[in-house]
Amino acid sequence: MNVHEFQAKEIFRRFGIPTLKGGAAESAKAAQEVANSLETEVVVLKSQIHAGGRGKGRFKEHPDLGGVVVLKDKSQVQTKAEQMLGSTLVTKQTGEEGRVVRKVFVEAGCAIDHEYYAAVLLDRAERCPVIMVSAEGGMDIEEVAEKTPEKIFKEKVDVLYGLHGFQARSLASKLGLTGKSLKQASALFSKLARCFNETDASMVEVNPLVKTADGDVLALDAKMGFDDNALPRHKDIAEYHDPFEMSEEEREAKGHDLSYISLGGNVGCMVNGAGLAMGTMDIIKHAGGQPANFLDVGGGATPERITAAFKIIVSDPDVKAILINVFGGILQCDKLADGIVTAARTLDLKVPLVVRMLGTNVEEGRKILRESGLAIDFAEEMAEAAEKVVAAAGGAK
Repeated sequence: MNVHEFQAKEIFRRFGIPTLKGGAAESAKAAQEVANSLETEVVVLKSQIHAGGRGKGRFKEHPDLGGVVVLKDKSQVQTKAEQMLGSTLVTKQTGEEGRVVRKVFVEAGCAIDHEYYAAVLLDRAERCPVIMVSAEGGMDIEEVAEKTPEKIFKEKVDVLYGLHGFQARSLASKLGLTGKSLKQASALFSKLARCFNETDASMVEVNPLVKTADGDVLALDAKMGFDDNALPRHKDIAEYHDPFEMSEEEREAKGHDLSYISLGGNVGCMVNGAGLAMGTMDIIKHAGGQPANFLDVGGGATPERITAAFKIIVSDPDVKAILINVFGGILQCDKLADGIVTAARTLDLKVPLVVRMLGTNVEEGRKILRESGLAIDFAEEMAEAAEKVVAAAGGAK
């Protein structure tokens, strides 16, 4: 689960991570009231969506307006907020469809001396959290990693102790910080690592982290993502969930306890088990196709859940064929087959359907599907299933 910047900064403040004063608003009038309460005349108005690149983004309705605006006269906040709220912001991460802005964050301005980058994330190769920093803040870190990787510095984070003091000071020193700034950055890095560990975050990012003209170091931005499986023990964070940041299909899937992610291809996938789902998408790509989604129906799928899964898949107009790839264990093949038949008839399924199933009660399941009268193409192996469904969807790209 991701959260908005203003929510991430609320979490930051719990851990003593310094941020600027500000507040979120859902109306232009409320945004102006927040601005009036700030002590600075210069304020920053930030669109709140779950996507990066807001500063470089542009609104469809207002092409000259970016997603982040610095205003030297805070009396202009209401006018700019009226343009932002309800409008669609397009950034590098949203795609051409963009995201509708429903909240804005009004924050005090500051005199920036230098911008840096800092993040804590899980390094799967090292099997531990890693903190990474760079003096090249305020820009795409992917570009820095590709062109000048030597400008990124990393330290492993001890999962029991946290970030050691000498590690934090080493990172701050490598950024060229000295004196008060080095001390503040060192403390901030340690707090970021603690924030990551104690909230079960999957990613904590500050871009930019800034040094002000007075030498203070603070988080000018904040981005956090969390492990959904840990949210039951972080009910306060779970309450930050914004359903409007999910697609209609994702909201429908969540309501039926289905794991679904839209991927933009033309081959719909229905699989049981996350690992098998990943393997299925890989082999579709290997066959020259493009998976339209990740969809894990889980082990205890009922006919109702399978119907809901079909409905989500076919609601995507780009889907030209569907692959069902299931290993029957907890979800027995005959129960799956009943669900497939019910769903296909309920939805009057029109797109080609390829089925590969193995496991418990597989013969019974295949018999149900063959006798259903539905146009189903069967496959024994994953490679065969991928080739068939890619061909049914129009062939390899």
